[in-house]
Amino acid sequence: MRVGVSVAQGGGGYVASKWALEGMSETLAQEVAAFGIKVTLVEPGSYATEGAAGAVHADANPLYDGLREGFAAFAKTLDVGDPAAAGRALLKVADADNPPLRVFFGTQGNQIVPLVYADRLKTWTDWHDLAAEAHGHTPVGPAA
Repeated sequence: MRVGVSVAQGGGGYVASKWALEGMSETLAQEVAAFGIKVTLVEPGSYATEGAAGAVHADANPLYDGLREGFAAFAKTLDVGDPAAAGRALLKVADADNPPLRVFFGTQGNQIVPLVYADRLKTWTDWHDLAAEAHGHTPVGPAA
C-alpha cells in the first residue's frame, strides 16, 4: 500500500505519481466544490489481483537484488484484500451524499499512515526553532 504520504524503496516513480495524484485531486476537490461536485481519493491497500504480472520491468540490476528479495518477502506477509469487496465499497462511496475526500480500502492504510504522520509531526516539532530561524525575522504582530 502506498498512498501519497509514504514511500517504498525501489518505487520512486510509482510513489511520485501517488503523491502527485493526491495534490491534484485535493486541489480539484476545492475547485469544483462550488458546482456540487465531490472528489474522493480511494487509497487501496494490497489486493489479490494480477496487477504487477503484466507490468513492464527494466532489466534487473544485481546491486538491487537484496532490495527486491526483501520486498518479495514482505509482500508474502501481506493480508491481501478481495477485489470484489473493493468494488462493492466503491459503489457505496459513489452513492454517498457526502463522500469523504480520502478513504482507505483495506486495513493497511490505518496501520501505516498514522505512524507516518506521527513521525512527520515529531520531526517538524523537533525542528521548529530552525524553521523559525529560516524565516529570517520575527513576524510583526498586530498594531496595539
